Amino acid sequence: MSDLLPLHGQPSHDVVVDLVDVCKTYRNGALEVPALRGVTMQVRRGEYVAVMGPSGSGKSTLMNILGCLDTITSGRYLLDGDDVAELDEDDLSVIRNQRIGFIFQQFNLLPALSAWRNVELPLCYAGLPRAERRQRAIRALERVGLGSRVDHKPGELSGGQQQRVAVARALVGDPAIILADEPTGNLDSVSTADVLSLIDELHAAGRTIIVITHEPEVGERAERTIHVRDGLVYDASGSLLHDRGAVGAGAAG
Repeated sequence: MSDLLPLHGQPSHDVVVDLVDVCKTYRNGALEVPALRGVTMQVRRGEYVAVMGPSGSGKSTLMNILGCLDTITSGRYLLDGDDVAELDEDDLSVIRNQRIGFIFQQFNLLPALSAWRNVELPLCYAGLPRAERRQRAIRALERVGLGSRVDHKPGELSGGQQQRVAVARALVGDPAIILADEPTGNLDSVSTADVLSLIDELHAAGRTIIVITHEPEVGERAERTIHVRDGLVYDASGSLLHDRGAVGAGAAG
């Protein structure tokens, strides 16, 4: 990905993610299950943050909220200055399609489509012409080292190559934020190292990186680590995060 261009005109000190006392409660009939219990945190533009925690800690719920895949029960979430609660579904679709690039543990590739057709999907939803979609998809695959595999279907690729296709799909819309949910969970050690190197390059090019993980070797690549336990967030020293300014300048993990 040496040809990945840096983002310009976006000061690194700007806050792009700002959560204030965010709570999320799931309801099943009369039963209420609190998943997040007052999360306050910031992520600055261009920062590389790892969100860590065991299963059931609330980190997956936090990822869904950060990616505008779920709504909060109370509190406030500002994404690049926009109050997410005030956006309609069309606005949220644009955010998910153009402003955030998603990388998932399960790759989420369509098995009947070639690599480049999987990568072009966000551009289809954006309404770009077919020729431009194909050109941009192939360029994204070249950036992740799969220029010779553009016509291969997922079943013809290794796990590491499939995750590279997923990274290319996250890149194709040139989003400023990359949100990765357990991006190496299904990979061997060699493929894990390759994918983490790709994420490092994305960060070096100016993207804001938020990685959700329970793996220490993944979390230690980040500039800062946030730990989620029982629906609350803590810094690397184990202190409960509640002051937004302190969060933005928090200690490295």
